Amino acid sequence: MNIAMLTNRNGHHTQNRLKQTAERRGHELHAINPLRCTMDISENGLRLWHEGRPLTNYDAVIPLLTPATAEFGMAVLRQLECMGVISLNPSAAVARARDKLLSLQLLAQSGVPVPTTALAHERARAEQMVELVGGAPTVVKLPQGRQGIGVVLAESMQSARSVIEAFRSTRQYVLVQRFIKEAAGN
Repeated sequence: MNIAMLTNRNGHHTQNRLKQTAERRGHELHAINPLRCTMDISENGLRLWHEGRPLTNYDAVIPLLTPATAEFGMAVLRQLECMGVISLNPSAAVARARDKLLSLQLLAQSGVPVPTTALAHERARAEQMVELVGGAPTVVKLPQGRQGIGVVLAESMQSARSVIEAFRSTRQYVLVQRFIKEAAGN
């Protein structure tokens, strides 16, 4: 198989391990920086270029998108999918996973237990959101992000209100969640 790996982290440990594993199994794996791609969309079809060279003959793609490449990287991933390239993680699944609110909604809809979560557009609803999740301490987080970025533990109602107002002043809505103490990784 000829496999494309969408990544902007040249030489990263994960990338190296995937490349070694692919080669050991007789596959070719090529790192493609999505930020260096150009898409061609016309009545003649879809094409993708990387650093001026056409990307053709890929059987599969592994998306390793970072926050820096996420938005444009998703467009490149969708272009490859539209060109018939199979994705290890399809663009729809990646988009769902990156959106904390949508992930919670889909999990809850499927009956998976999730932390009680509240969301409101108005800053004036801060106290109501904290009360809906069981009061302070509570977790306030941005709906986009990963690895703890944009996540704050608010120990009191006052600190929750301040964090919510600070996030909202940047025109971002927030999720307020019930705080669950660490339980030895469970």
